[in-house]
Amino acid sequence: MKHVSILVPQGPCILSSIIGAYKVFTTVNHTLVNRGKKPAFNIQLVGLSTETPLYDGLFVVRPEVLLNQVHKTDLIIIPAIQGEIPTSIKMNYAYVPWITEQYKMGAEVASLCTGAFLLASTGLLKGKKVSTHWIAADAFRQAFPDVKLQPEKIITDELGMYSSGGAYSFLNLMIYLVEKFCGREMAVYCSKLLEIEIERKSQSPFAIFVGQKEHEDESIKKAQLFMENNVSNKVSVDQLSEMFAISRRNFERRFKKATSNTPVEYLQRVKIEAAKKSLESSRENINEVMYAIGYSDSKAFRTMFKKITGLSPISYRNKYNREMAVR
Repeated sequence: MKHVSILVPQGPCILSSIIGAYKVFTTVNHTLVNRGKKPAFNIQLVGLSTETPLYDGLFVVRPEVLLNQVHKTDLIIIPAIQGEIPTSIKMNYAYVPWITEQYKMGAEVASLCTGAFLLASTGLLKGKKVSTHWIAADAFRQAFPDVKLQPEKIITDELGMYSSGGAYSFLNLMIYLVEKFCGREMAVYCSKLLEIEIERKSQSPFAIFVGQKEHEDESIKKAQLFMENNVSNKVSVDQLSEMFAISRRNFERRFKKATSNTPVEYLQRVKIEAAKKSLESSRENINEVMYAIGYSDSKAFRTMFKKITGLSPISYRNKYNREMAVR
């Protein structure tokens, strides 16, 4: 029987990621028992205190055991943390050496959504792949530049460490872990019983590009706003660097440092975000949407749209445009 430790963070965290992980693993156990078999998991909620109030005290989680009572485990689940991430990490730092020690003793570790920040704080992710919520991607890159962030991924799996994308995509990771430990048949059964979409690969269709502006480079902020206000025009890097009297090389360096994107990448993301909004709400055809954001080559537009969103323009419209969906 695999011992599973679901951590209960101190301070703000996503309660559903604790309950959801617990529910999936207990569903497996109940199913096996009903089939006359032994349960697969010994599941424990592990905390730093005997109770943790959440959502201004509306809910209280009472861990079964405290961290210092767990000397050996097989699988650690790190739920999503919330609020000011550096503060949350500090409040939960007692977990860090324990996670590191357990991993070195053979335990596997799974972070859910922004739980990736706590996992990365152990140093175990250095040079390795991880995912997190797309909205936290820029903050994660700045905090942990030596980790290979893959924010488009729903699931990452490397050397006994797993991670999920944002919000409820942690349920996809739970089903993935069920398949890994209990087989495909059980994973399919649980996905059907709990109505969790199996085999989702990307969270890109859900991402909203807002542009990283939490930096102090005022010239780069102005360049970002110029791009965002001129999506229908052709804007070049040379034009931008001349506009702000910065050499092209220095402009590109400063832009990447401030936004985590090259100027070309940023402009592409801005244009595709504008196209997404149009496809969600308007009745314009694909070519009209394309021309409105300054593209004239339909193949280039469709290729870039799919690269960023994971969907073709038509598939995206069918997914998110209500008028198109009810036809």
